[in-house]
Amino acid sequence: MQIKGHVVSKVIAGSIGEELEIEPGDRLISIDGTEIEDIFDYQFMIQDSYIELLCEKPDGEQWLLEVEKDFDEDLGLEFENGLMDEYRHCCNKCVFCFIDQMPPGMRKTLYFKDDDSRLSFLQGNYVTLTNMSDHDIDRICRYRLSPINISFHAMNPELRCRMLNNRFAGEALKKVDRLMEADIHMNGQIVLCKGLNDGRELEYSIRELIKYIPNLESVSVVPVGLTKYREGLYPLEPFDSGEAAAVIDLIEKFQRECYSEYGIHFVHASDEWYILAGREMPDAERYDGYLQLENGVGMLRLLLDEFEEAMESRAKEDMSIDDNENRTPRGDVSIATGKLAYPYILRMAQQMMEAWPELKVMVYPITNFFFGEKITVSGLITGQDLLAQLQDKPLGKRLLLPENILRSGEDVFLDDYRLSELEKALQVPINIVKSSGNDFVNAVLASVLE
Repeated sequence: MQIKGHVVSKVIAGSIGEELEIEPGDRLISIDGTEIEDIFDYQFMIQDSYIELLCEKPDGEQWLLEVEKDFDEDLGLEFENGLMDEYRHCCNKCVFCFIDQMPPGMRKTLYFKDDDSRLSFLQGNYVTLTNMSDHDIDRICRYRLSPINISFHAMNPELRCRMLNNRFAGEALKKVDRLMEADIHMNGQIVLCKGLNDGRELEYSIRELIKYIPNLESVSVVPVGLTKYREGLYPLEPFDSGEAAAVIDLIEKFQRECYSEYGIHFVHASDEWYILAGREMPDAERYDGYLQLENGVGMLRLLLDEFEEAMESRAKEDMSIDDNENRTPRGDVSIATGKLAYPYILRMAQQMMEAWPELKVMVYPITNFFFGEKITVSGLITGQDLLAQLQDKPLGKRLLLPENILRSGEDVFLDDYRLSELEKALQVPINIVKSSGNDFVNAVLASVLE
């Protein structure tokens, strides 16, 4: 028999839940007589100023609680499963799926393929729409859930079916029309695969997606990520510099058209394209407020601009310091990063060393032997690659690593190697640095001014 309700894991001190004597381990069965499907039902149902909660204690005793509160006031309850439901597994078999390219022997959670629209709102995940029922669409429209992030990949229905290996993938695109009609805001992405959805197909997809402006606020185009674990998978090849330049030219042509007609640039090439093509990153204004940072669109431009601002601020601060104060940064510090960002991190390090000649910043690009050398982003660097490539290098007073190198909120790398283990093996203190340019400057200087 299925157990109903959702288990409370925490009750916030001073909250309505605490006043009602709800405790961890209690089950929330229903609100106003309606069973709760997931977190969105819960958040929607508790908005009213008067509600009735049915809770069940661990011994089976049920309490019907009447609650009078301010409109939108929270109950202060947290649940064992933040989604308040099981995560939905992806039903596609995409030819470019990164999880299919993972090496064996990693933790089970890394092999889970989610395609859950609810995670799009909670965590910014992208969904293909193939896993969404009419009921799901109805709830999004009813609860006014925005924005939803959609993996389009191709607007040619037949091609989309082939790329996702799902015969319903083309039909699923019609759900975008329903979201559009309900005035739901969206962001999109296209994972570009050489010989499949590039060239004329990319041009067709962008033209079709432009029709959804302004509800579709942005679309990112990112190159497919290819690891060395592709045996038995669809034969995909990486893009070369000339092909990357062609992708940029096409996207920038559409940016000019969209900006002229709609006042937004709309479609954006990820930073990888510009690096591969050997071109400078666009100016900040071209990114429309950086709507696609999580897809690697504009991250380096934002980092460089923030860095310049931080350096100017630091220069003014240094000028205002009394000459008798010893504030000169001196000493050695090291930074490890992925090959993608390495030239830019090195540029910033060199600029800091020019500003403070007694400072030495050593920047090490880490080759990704774990996933394969074609993977160049810092977020997929493992602990064992860091150890193997840094153990014989001078690291100075401290080693700095970008925060995306660790699992969110944890001190564990993708290969389950712990930060404390790396620190012990390298015999150097390690600091994790946030992604802003200001944090970069502060982290470097703090390492030598301590």
